[in-house]
Formats: sequence, structure tokens, C-alpha cells
Amino acid sequence: MSARDAAHDRLAARLSTAIGRLEDPSTPMVVVDLDAFDANLADLVRRAAGTPIRVASKSIRIPALLARALAHPSVAGVLSYNLREALWLAENDVCDDMVVGYPTVDRSALRRLARDERLRARVTLMIDDTAHLDLIDECRDPDVALKVAIDIDAGLRWGPSHVGPKRSPLYDAAEVVALARAAQHRGLVVDGVMTYEGQVAGVQDDVPGQRARSMIVRRLKGASIAQLNERRRRIAEALAEVVELRFWNAGGSGSIESTVADPEVTEVAAGSGLLVPGLFDHYQSFRPRPAAYFGVPVVRRPSAGVATVAGGGFIASGPAGKDRLPIPWAPSGLAVTALEGVGEVQTPLTGPGAAALRVGDWVWFRHAKSGELAEHTNAVHLVHAEEVVDTVPSYRGLGLAW
Repeated sequence: MSARDAAHDRLAARLSTAIGRLEDPSTPMVVVDLDAFDANLADLVRRAAGTPIRVASKSIRIPALLARALAHPSVAGVLSYNLREALWLAENDVCDDMVVGYPTVDRSALRRLARDERLRARVTLMIDDTAHLDLIDECRDPDVALKVAIDIDAGLRWGPSHVGPKRSPLYDAAEVVALARAAQHRGLVVDGVMTYEGQVAGVQDDVPGQRARSMIVRRLKGASIAQLNERRRRIAEALAEVVELRFWNAGGSGSIESTVADPEVTEVAAGSGLLVPGLFDHYQSFRPRPAAYFGVPVVRRPSAGVATVAGGGFIASGPAGKDRLPIPWAPSGLAVTALEGVGEVQTPLTGPGAAALRVGDWVWFRHAKSGELAEHTNAVHLVHAEEVVDTVPSYRGLGLAW
């Protein structure tokens, strides 16, 4: 048995022992390994080299774990993915520095924000269009100043091609300055800017068996970083004539080193690097430890070489493909079948490890993306060594849906 397989088998035994001590284990059994979570947080802080980290809530979705990360002195706030979520976190004192990472058209939530002085001090909205300013104006009294941040396209332009997330329409310094002036003219506070280089932070670049592709990805990343750093410098110089920014947010778990090397950046976003889903396995820049798993029990043995578990079909968002499937991780030597894949109510598993499984045994999967796993459970069990040390609610467990 390889060292890797032995490690997976030890993990399966440890997690199964821990949840076996629960009075009423239910499925799916979602656990977070606190030892790995804390080690990943320490590694993110090391990689940030003194630059504050803003934790991306979309990649966590478990208030207790957001609070655990925020307790570290190098974590400076939350990058929220929804305004209602930001209001809830602020109202419940999980965080007092919320930046909503995406523009909102939620009039009801905007009115709630505008009416509450305490929330206005804690929450910064994201804009990239004058249409967002119009909507904000519609939902507030003229003398109520809200904080806004400007999202700037951080993609790589290569001739007619654009490589990167399709987010903001703002690219050149003049466009950014024009929106900043428009926001100020309406009495809004321009609090910061955001440049998310997803083509660097969110793309694997050291994939086994894909050497040529990985080399191309790394070259594109290098070109993107060089182009973006120069463009950020020009935009920062232009904005300095108009506004004094509180923050410049950029990057993600996969790009921390290159992001914080840019002197214009004052904080880096990170979230997936804490739980480490399957899509974050193959990066040249870091080797994190998986921390989040879901367990499903073996419920039948169709044949000597097949073990079938209950459910498990938690497919990740994004372009459909095998990389969006959950990974049967522990014990070792398991694979899904081509015909059934991972199913809503059952998942047959094959491979050399399947023969040893018995009805009632737990199989531990990893989700392909971080945060989305929390949408499939009410409770998350926090494990240290072989003990469940706490059971905490997800957003879903609190009756919250953003």
C-alpha cells in the first residue's frame, strides 16, 4: 500500500471513529477537520506575508468557521456574496467590516441598509455601473451616505481575446475615475476597489497528467499578473486624484503570493484555501490540506466488487465536467462508475477498496468546490483528532437561504 493510500485509510478510520461517538449520526455527515482548517489558515497568513486577509464567505457558509477565521489577527473582514447575508453577519456581530463582493439589485435589502446607521458603518456595497447608483438612490434618502466599492475587470486582454471572469465592464483608468466621480456626486462614499484575477486565483496549474496544459496555464498567469500590475498602478494613480481609498481588494487562495506582491493591493481575499475542495488540489503555489468532508454509509453490496452508498450526488457549479463531481476520498481505492456516477439517492463505488467495505461503513467524499457543501446540510461537525468537539449550524441550518 502506498503512503498516500495509507493516509486516506487513517483519515477514514479517524473520521468514522469521531462520528461513531455521536448519539444520532445522520446523513449526509458533514465534518470539518479543525486541525487541517487551522493549518490552512496559518498557511494563508504565511503566504500573505503581512497583507491582511478578507475571508470570502461564499467559500465557507458556516458562521462559526467564519468567526474562527476572523479571530486571527491577520484576517481583517469578510467578502460577502449577498447583501442579505452581509446584513445578517453584521447584525449578529459575526463581522463589523463587510464588503459585498457582487452588485445587488435587492431593493428590500438596500432599504434595510439605508435605514440602519450601524449597518451602514459595517457594510460596503459593490458597483461597476451607473445603473447601480440609480438603484441605490431609489432606496435611500438623499442625505444618507452609503459606502461603495468599485469592481474593476482584472482579466487579461490578449488581442481580441479576454481571459478571466466576466464581471465588471470597467477596464481603463478613465472609466473607473468617471464612476468614482459619479458616486461622489450623488453623496456616496467611495470606500475601496476590487480587482479579482480569477484566471490566476481559480485555475489549477499543476495537474497530474496535464503537463503541457499546466505549462500554458502558468504562462497565461504570468502574462496576466504582469499586465494587471501595470494597469492597477495606472488606475491607482488616477484614483488618487479623486478619492482616498480605504482598501484595495484583490486575488484569491490560488494567487496570494502574486497578489500581495503588488504594492497597490492592501488586502487579499481567500476562502477556498481554508476548506480545500477538490478543485484546489493542483496548484504550484501551495499544497494545502483538505479540511471538509461529507460521509455517507454503505447501504448495499450488489456484488463482491461493488459497494453502494446512500446518496452523495452533490455536483459543483460551473461548466459541467468530471472535475465538478465529488471525490470518494477515504478509505482509499474507490471510484464511481461511468454509468451511474454520483447519485441523489445512491452511488455505487468500485475499485480495489470497495471489496473491503461492509454495510454500515462510512465513505468520506470531498466536494469539488468550497462552500457549496454547506448548502446540503443543517449541521456541521467540527472534529479534532478523533473527537467531535462541536456541532454548528450552516446557513441552511439557521433557516437562511441567500
